[in-house]
Amino acid sequence: MGNDNGSQFHQGTFTWEAEVKPRGPSARAELPIAKPAPERPMFGETLMEAICERKNMRAALPQVRANRGSPGIDHMSVAELPDFLTSHWPAIKEQLLAGAYHPKPVKRVEIPKPGSLEKRQLGIPCVLDRLIQQAVLQVLQPHWDPTFSDSSYGFRPGRSAHQAIAQAQAYLQQGYEYVVDIDLEKFFDRVCHDRLMSKLAERIADKRVLKLIRAYLRAGILEHGLVTVPTEGTPQGGPLSPFLSNVVLDELDKELERRGHRFVRYADDSNIYVKSERAGLRVMESVSHFLTQRLKLRVNQAKSAVAKPQQRTFLGFTFTGGKSPNRRKIAPKAVARFKAKVRELTRRTWGIRLEERIQRLSRYLNGWREYYGYGETPAVLRDLDSWIRRRLRCVQWKQWKVYKRRKTELMRRGVAEALATTTAWSAKGPWRACHTAGVQIALPSAYFDALGLPRLASRPNM
Repeated sequence: MGNDNGSQFHQGTFTWEAEVKPRGPSARAELPIAKPAPERPMFGETLMEAICERKNMRAALPQVRANRGSPGIDHMSVAELPDFLTSHWPAIKEQLLAGAYHPKPVKRVEIPKPGSLEKRQLGIPCVLDRLIQQAVLQVLQPHWDPTFSDSSYGFRPGRSAHQAIAQAQAYLQQGYEYVVDIDLEKFFDRVCHDRLMSKLAERIADKRVLKLIRAYLRAGILEHGLVTVPTEGTPQGGPLSPFLSNVVLDELDKELERRGHRFVRYADDSNIYVKSERAGLRVMESVSHFLTQRLKLRVNQAKSAVAKPQQRTFLGFTFTGGKSPNRRKIAPKAVARFKAKVRELTRRTWGIRLEERIQRLSRYLNGWREYYGYGETPAVLRDLDSWIRRRLRCVQWKQWKVYKRRKTELMRRGVAEALATTTAWSAKGPWRACHTAGVQIALPSAYFDALGLPRLASRPNM
């Protein structure tokens, strides 16, 4: 950045776009082609200068702001970062260029895994370290990403989970009827530092950058007041971690391409598609041996399997069988998690106005539909729409409480007096009562539409 000072971080909004052309939805099923590794380092000995360059750092700041996140062990929030940089950036930059910068330990937090009693461990770096990691990522990824496998979809510009699912579907339609579903046990905690650094050193000549990345890998972890230094793993939570995971697993991708396999990988979820169970068992054994012996990773035997794709889940989806095979279908576990969340947002003991409840519920439904609307079984979404509205009718029915109020509300909403009387006097519980004609006339689907409740089965943007 030359002689500029930290005031550059105060003004303006900046964006960064990778120098990689976005790839369209991948629906092809041809054999992946292995890409040759570069013969010389991709990045020279002035890589750290490129990372610290003004334009790159100014682009990194809004990315860190957009990702938000909790403060690290220094309690500094994202909002406080610009003021901190105004005073301290020149000294920090000097440390980075001298190869003397030391990251702070990360804060360990645990979050529940969806559909499991297990906890996922995350490491929250300080916001300054998140900024530096983002700056490193912005320089490495645009040049490194094109060398990754075309069958890898996770944490890459212009690629998505939907594209990975489409590629898996294409393999099924081509006749690859079995999937080798490999689950890596605590992948992010098992990455071998030496192997990862060796891979990075093949393309990075600047030893200051290598030293910085190793420092991030070995940054202490603060948990229960004690700091431990990891000897393996890439802590989840920092901007650089997903990229490093792709560097590690690219070796697996290249091996699968060398063997001629059809496969799809998204982060640490790897599915290999074969034409028979016998072939699948053979592939499972050989690939598991490669992962454990070469990459020093562990295969979770309990969660890995060779099976029909209809019996497995990939990125929240599975596939149909029967007369209409190989259509994208929302996985049962994903539906169960969805219902649990909706039950929480529509619980009858929650004393808030129906309009406010629907506003909160709508935010969740829109996000869920954005992802799971990619399914090809609309009947599932229609059933969920009906179920949600029935739950909301129960909420309203309970809020009306007594017979006189219920009858009045029913009649006010167009229900004939005789039907309103019968419905209001009903001894049925809320769930059964809300399936009767009187309540459905008073609270039709159009009523909830008018309150802004989205329909899952309606996909205007897809």
